[in-house]
Amino acid sequence: MGYIDRMKVTDILRVKGNTTYTVSPDQLLADAMKSMSEFDVGSLVVMEHGDLVGMLTFREVINAVVANGGVGTRHVRSVMDDAPLTCTPETNLDEVRRMMLLRHARYMPVLDHGTLMGVISFYDVAKSVVDAQDFENRMLKAYIKDWPEEDATARPTA
Repeated sequence: MGYIDRMKVTDILRVKGNTTYTVSPDQLLADAMKSMSEFDVGSLVVMEHGDLVGMLTFREVINAVVANGGVGTRHVRSVMDDAPLTCTPETNLDEVRRMMLLRHARYMPVLDHGTLMGVISFYDVAKSVVDAQDFENRMLKAYIKDWPEEDATARPTA
């Protein structure tokens, strides 16, 4: 089993950090969009009374704009995904990739016993896998380069 097979969500958070941007479900959608633009993020975690109640991504925002010809005075609650995929810091990245692909999810909140630990994106997962593969490739090349040469005088014994 290689390093990639043992990678967990916590490995991504360790590198990425756990900065998260949140919004209230009763906040105006226009204000949430301003926050997304200001912080240059593709998602906001929707929190109410300390609990995760949804996820707002560009997908929901764009769908709301197209359906209504703008956002008007809509609230986050009216467009958010109220059943987002979540994972724990100990979830294996292979499982995260499968879940994200099945649901076409680009962002996934990370919860540890109900506490929001961060948000990982499909980009974060892909980058971690590529970085791990690059590391393993460098290790294999170094190993092969240092491969001991066989002794030409050694003869197999029968």
